[in-house]
Amino acid sequence: MEEINKENEQQINVELSEEMAEGVYSNLAMIAHSNSEFILDFIRLMPGVPRAKVKARIILTPEHAKRLIGALRENIEKYEDQYGPIQQTQDNDPRMDFPISFGGPGGEA
Repeated sequence: MEEINKENEQQINVELSEEMAEGVYSNLAMIAHSNSEFILDFIRLMPGVPRAKVKARIILTPEHAKRLIGALRENIEKYEDQYGPIQQTQDNDPRMDFPISFGGPGGEA
């Protein structure tokens, strides 16, 4: 059975340009969804600045969004096994009280 799986495996070569490899810093994510897609907006929120810009928008199918959650969960577990628990700020932290409105249904992470 192992031989069959090896025959069906496809190798994907992923290209990463220098510009893309630099990445984009984000400290806030807004999530919205419809019946056919999840929209993740990655935002950079700067202290004392009343406006924040979306730095990247990723649109996923519901299936891929669920796979992303699983991959994140697995990687967080590996991170915490190596470095210890990730500390989270409390929901009532005044630093996290800011009004953001993009219109439409949404959530935040």
